[in-house]
Amino acid sequence: MRVVFMGTPDFAVPVLSEILTAGHEVAAVYSQPPRPAGRGMSERKSPVHAFADGNGIPVVAPKNLKDEADQRAFARHRADVGVVVAYGLILPKRVLEAPRDGCLNLHASALPRWRGAAPIQRAIMAGDGETAATVMRMDVGLDTGPICLEERVPIGPDMTAGELHDFLAGRGARLMVRALANLERGTLQCQPQPAEGVTYAAKIGKDEGRIDFRRPAGDVHNHIRGLSPVPGAWIDVARGDKPERIKILRTSLAKGPASGSAAPGTVLDGHLTIACGKGAIRVLQAQRAGKRPMTAEELLRGFVLPPGTQL
Repeated sequence: MRVVFMGTPDFAVPVLSEILTAGHEVAAVYSQPPRPAGRGMSERKSPVHAFADGNGIPVVAPKNLKDEADQRAFARHRADVGVVVAYGLILPKRVLEAPRDGCLNLHASALPRWRGAAPIQRAIMAGDGETAATVMRMDVGLDTGPICLEERVPIGPDMTAGELHDFLAGRGARLMVRALANLERGTLQCQPQPAEGVTYAAKIGKDEGRIDFRRPAGDVHNHIRGLSPVPGAWIDVARGDKPERIKILRTSLAKGPASGSAAPGTVLDGHLTIACGKGAIRVLQAQRAGKRPMTAEELLRGFVLPPGTQL
């Protein structure tokens, strides 16, 4: 099939790669414009943009698709289908309807649960035990289109958002290729989403990374793994005249009533077990500003946090 692919982050790259491997013709790739990044703040192409360049595919990077000239240019690709994966821009109705068979979207949740921008993080932060890779036919709503294919996947009790991201990217890529094969044969059937069970996965806010140890240990654990490795859940630790921010990347639930009567946020032992509102968590991996991720043991060698420290 003749495809226009629309995507931006790492999550979308395996899908584009699988579409090419399956032999489909990618007429063009749409991705968000290059953004300033890194210490020098030089403009950096998105992962999808860079992958398309490496495979000789023309890339279009409009700031939005509201302009009629951009919409006419999109229609001139004469695509059979548009494939959209974490593109990050709203598609006007005229764009959605331009390909002969419309647009298909890969979404990283069991719709209608977790419609929106951050379904992977929100599912883990909520303690969900299951999610899905879902291919839907797009309409003008926010992830409201009919479901064409879905593959449910378990969320392990210690799985991080980064691990689930990579797992769903691979599963979703294969699912999208199946959807295109069915579409080409005329056998792709899509069903409306259920009216009940709708939740929204809002974009992760800047202040959501702060860890609140007053919450139960299970909630703290889910919060940390749901934001790992990026943007990362964090604590500020007193260090001289200025507090230092430390990201907590991986934890486990402490066994038994580890916190006792200690106040939430109290370091309980030399292994970086920390009291919560109910129960305790044990830090397994952390990251200091400008440093690589390290184990709790490595952190404590250069950053003294004796039992009784209040975080």
